Amino acid sequence: MIRIDLRIGLRYEIDAGGADFVFNIHAAQTPRQTLSAETLHLDPPLATTLHTDAVTGNRRLRLRAPAGALRLAYAVVVELDHYRTDPAQLTEVAVQDLPPQVLGYLYPSRYCQSDRLSRLAADEFGTLPRGHARVQAIADWVHRRVIFTPNSSNASTSALDTLVARAGVCRDFAHLMIALCRAVGVPARFVTGTDYGADPALGPSDFHAYVEAYLGHRWVIFDPAGTGIPMGYLRIGTGRDAADVAFATVFGGVVTHAPKVSATALADAAHGVALPYLCSEALSTDEALDTMVGASTSVTRSNANL
Repeated sequence: MIRIDLRIGLRYEIDAGGADFVFNIHAAQTPRQTLSAETLHLDPPLATTLHTDAVTGNRRLRLRAPAGALRLAYAVVVELDHYRTDPAQLTEVAVQDLPPQVLGYLYPSRYCQSDRLSRLAADEFGTLPRGHARVQAIADWVHRRVIFTPNSSNASTSALDTLVARAGVCRDFAHLMIALCRAVGVPARFVTGTDYGADPALGPSDFHAYVEAYLGHRWVIFDPAGTGIPMGYLRIGTGRDAADVAFATVFGGVVTHAPKVSATALADAAHGVALPYLCSEALSTDEALDTMVGASTSVTRSNANL
């Protein structure tokens, strides 16, 4: 068991006329990621709406703020009870056996143009044995070819741009890996969290982007940027790419200040709570989805008899 104390502080200056905000900063609740002591404070106090997506589990907070300063402080204690397994046991799932909610992560998306990387992916990874090892080979390939360089990309940088520039930040590493995975038929999704374990030389603690690939009917964690300790990554949002899970989307004239993010591991040996560490096991914070396959198959057969 891993326990993380997450704290996020956001600050904005809003122009006359006010602004609308959609935040995706609340930690996700999954069968293996549970939350306690969750609080949200707004200055000034404002009416909010919090919605949890039934499929992704993303929790989006909406509010409208008047002109002036806005401060938001979110805190939560997150417990991670990872599913751990020998990577060699994780196989790729045939397209015909994918649950319906996974299919969308096979397609090209705004920042992950997998259709334009199919030849490169086939040349580099097409002959490798299928399974966790092939996906890890993709992560390693991205890690070797892209240099982590702060401020080297922007909100419009795509997987193709990163492939050419060979420099980027965590979201750029994630987009390129996702595009290559999809190009060889492995569903992959973009995940937002925090950069637990990152070298302080890279800058203050911040939000972090990594990858989950669908293997053995589970979403398995990969970090092509390799900047932190994946066992300490708590999940905030998942999507096809960064466009789906921005931590803040703003409608109106707003000056944005740098976020303040901290993720502190809390050890409690007496109750089996350890500090995160680098391990060789495959990690997942999801339950297996293979039970959904049988359900969708039965629906297909039923429809065929109509």
